[in-house]
Amino acid sequence: MQKTEQFFATCPRGLEALLADELRGLGAEAIEPVQGGVGFAGPFELCYRVNLHTRLASRVLWRVGGGEYFDEEDVYHGTLSIDWPKFFALQRTIMVKVTAQRSPLKSLEYVTLKIKDAVCDRFREVTGERPSVDTREPEVRIHAYLTADMCTLYLDTSGQALFKRGLRKQAGLAPLNENLAAGMILLSGWQPGEPFFDPMCGSGTLLMEAALMALNIAPGSGRDFGFERLLCFDALQWQTLREEARAQQLAPTPQPIFGRDLFGSSLDDARANIVAAGLEGVVELKQGNVLEVPAPALTGVIVTNPPYGVRIGEQSELAAFYPRLGDWLKRRCAGWRAYILSADMALPKLIRLHASRRTPLFNGALECRLFEYRMVTGSARD
Repeated sequence: MQKTEQFFATCPRGLEALLADELRGLGAEAIEPVQGGVGFAGPFELCYRVNLHTRLASRVLWRVGGGEYFDEEDVYHGTLSIDWPKFFALQRTIMVKVTAQRSPLKSLEYVTLKIKDAVCDRFREVTGERPSVDTREPEVRIHAYLTADMCTLYLDTSGQALFKRGLRKQAGLAPLNENLAAGMILLSGWQPGEPFFDPMCGSGTLLMEAALMALNIAPGSGRDFGFERLLCFDALQWQTLREEARAQQLAPTPQPIFGRDLFGSSLDDARANIVAAGLEGVVELKQGNVLEVPAPALTGVIVTNPPYGVRIGEQSELAAFYPRLGDWLKRRCAGWRAYILSADMALPKLIRLHASRRTPLFNGALECRLFEYRMVTGSARD
């Protein structure tokens, strides 16, 4: 019998239910969605599978200890009680990150220091030496989560955040994180083989996520992970999982996935990203103004992240743009379903179309809505 381990997968807020379904499909048990992520359980090998295949999680954290606390000394002694040399070698560099909700402790920086000291002191007790700290590119990341009276300690099995697929080479001015882009696509109900259109594609994040789905490419197939630096890492088991994933992916062939953008520089970035990801020829890219281009098929799904101004002068320009965007949807996209992300709740009202659904999402700390418009000739205009 394999030992059951406890994990927590973080994700952009608003995607918890989708992530719970994804984890269930990957074999996770004891699934518990909460704000900002999903708790789950399974054998340690499960974290390999989730890191490799998840399109939605930001990190997969492995719970290694925890307990009640009253003050910083309790946190220190609780951390010191964990056998850290069992998990990773002295030569690995470390970083500690602390998050809290309703914690009575006044300084998270001080708590972070106490946890780091406890880990290093435990190594010194066992080996006579302490690991080095690297806050920029650590080999091992230790996460602590504080509630009002509980401190839970995790090892990060992901390393770099999972939305860093290792594919994108160029980023636009305001790129979406890849897992948020994947969540938007899944919320749209788009299925591979159905036309997919981003008329303001920027550096191509939404297009690439759709292409990965269409070709059944595991998002983590082109990068490394934090679990590879832990002492319990099973290289043979990991190699088998990666080979299985590669055997299931489809050869790059043209898909009905279409990107347009007004700016040639953005299309250059998108093209560079698509080529670097091995997706050349899968996606069709053309330069064009969203207010003028025709829909690339009779029906399909539009998913896009249009601009919402934050600089002086942009609001007036966008106030003129959004009604014309509504006109374009009405005139050129009958039969399509459109999904538009916005952090400005006023601008989508200017589209003057009835939104059939408004899904709350967070782009980092920025609260957004994903607006759904079902374009049926003659019936959508308010």
